[in-house]
Amino acid sequence: MSAEQHAPENMTGYIKHHLHHLQVNADDGFWAVNIDSVLFKLALALLFVFVFLRVARRATSGVPGKLQCAVEMIVEMVDDLVKSTFHGHSKLIGPLAITIFGLVFLMNFMDMLPVDLLPWAAQHAGVPYLRVVPTADPNTTFGMAITVFLLIQWVGISHKGFGKFFGEFFTAPFHAESTVMKVPLGIANLLLRLIEEAVRPVSLALRLFGNMYAGELIFILIAVMTLGAGLNELTTWLLGPVQLFSGFLWTAFHVLIITLQAFIFMMLTIVYLSMAAEHH
Repeated sequence: MSAEQHAPENMTGYIKHHLHHLQVNADDGFWAVNIDSVLFKLALALLFVFVFLRVARRATSGVPGKLQCAVEMIVEMVDDLVKSTFHGHSKLIGPLAITIFGLVFLMNFMDMLPVDLLPWAAQHAGVPYLRVVPTADPNTTFGMAITVFLLIQWVGISHKGFGKFFGEFFTAPFHAESTVMKVPLGIANLLLRLIEEAVRPVSLALRLFGNMYAGELIFILIAVMTLGAGLNELTTWLLGPVQLFSGFLWTAFHVLIITLQAFIFMMLTIVYLSMAAEHH
């Protein structure tokens, strides 16, 4: 089906069009793949690696350039946070934290592009749908959260051993000295630990997805203020200044949101990994 056949005709169609993913196996329901999220995520990951490798190879001990200075500030900030938060011993945590912050920030930053820019270009190239913010897709955020969940188990086992790590499922936070209380407290500990382990990836994924989806939707709603209105129509002259001011205000505020969400995702990952490595 051509891109013109997918073009939105009214406000409702416009919103639905912008919230529709470019999918592979779209008719398979659960097994459908949001190919736009995957492609943008891979492209931003390559951009992240390219920038950091380029800065690392061209780093100088003299007066640094603006890009080197920015990267060094990020690395030093994350390094200080890891040293003060993670109490285990792992060379993985620092690079992991920097990667999470940089990649999540870049994916969030796609929301700062004009809402119609890339979808309009895609339509003229014959691509009917295109969503450009990977973190506004729950598949992306849940994929990252599940990866963090698996890393928590790996760090816990590597620091404590298999037996001690899973033994804490029955002995923490409540510890029984008497034999009689070990069984009921062990069951209570297991239930609490299973809930805790399940909540972590869900909270990580939904927090990031919810904030970015809401931000994307607000940009779309601002864009529909003058949808279909020509330059000679009264609606354009009345709502145009409101649209311009609203877009500027929300963009300025959204810069803080996308940065904060990247920081929170990174920080919670470090905290969860530190909790897994600590001996109770």
